[in-house]
Amino acid sequence: MTIAANAWSETTWNAIARLSKSISGKIGLVLTTALVLMALLAPIINPYDPATDRDYAARLKAPSIAHWFGTDGLGRDILDLVWYGLRTSLFIGLVSVLLGLIIGVLLGLVAGYFRGWLETLIGWLTDILLSFPSILLAITVVTVTGPSVSSVMIAVGLVQIPIFIRLTRSMVLSLREQEFVQTVRAFGATSGHIIFRHILPASLAPLVVQATLSIGTATLEAAGLGFLGLSAQPPTPELGTMLSDAFKAGYSLSSPWTILFPGLFITLTVLAFNLLGDGLRDAFDPRGNR
Repeated sequence: MTIAANAWSETTWNAIARLSKSISGKIGLVLTTALVLMALLAPIINPYDPATDRDYAARLKAPSIAHWFGTDGLGRDILDLVWYGLRTSLFIGLVSVLLGLIIGVLLGLVAGYFRGWLETLIGWLTDILLSFPSILLAITVVTVTGPSVSSVMIAVGLVQIPIFIRLTRSMVLSLREQEFVQTVRAFGATSGHIIFRHILPASLAPLVVQATLSIGTATLEAAGLGFLGLSAQPPTPELGTMLSDAFKAGYSLSSPWTILFPGLFITLTVLAFNLLGDGLRDAFDPRGNR
């Protein structure tokens, strides 16, 4: 096992111990786990076909024993829609962040380690992407590629790339001249070996924290695109699209539950990942022993 991998293993165990003492981290972990399990188990616990499961005789029913979250304008149970909409929103958030993480980390490693014209070129790319407001850049990408779940994942993932480029580059610049890297280089290790076996493992802690925080941001951006009609298309449920449909139909005052519950789960998802990210940041910070 490499020096960096040993250090990462020790840091991880210490972080787990500190995370168990963090109130925000524990709350975020519980909420995140609950939301992810809801999304994963939805087809098993509550099989649902959004294209056919509707009851026009039960349109716009208020929350009750029969329909805990009420029904929408097509007689669909809002609890079912929120459950499967959460599944869609979380899938978009996780995949888009994973996409941004992989591309951003690779470009950041190249820019920070090799420097020179590669660093300049990647720096220009980062500055160009950051010069656009994130939601505007995402809207542009989805407009060009067409509204769909895959387009939203690409658009939101593109927004995440410069964040991970900058974070990874800064980590590499601080690590590439440290003694353990110099020692490995002196023994004739290749650049690829040094980058992926030593520098990258030593950079994982801040990347994990940023990825966790980014999932909440990505989910919110995906919901924003859904509200604009640029995300999942009917009959696929998505939390932002549910809000949009309710607002367009004028249900915000007459049937507020059609807006309340999708908005509540968007807020809960963002809050859960932010709390978990804050807890992980404190846990990985050696000075944050609290």
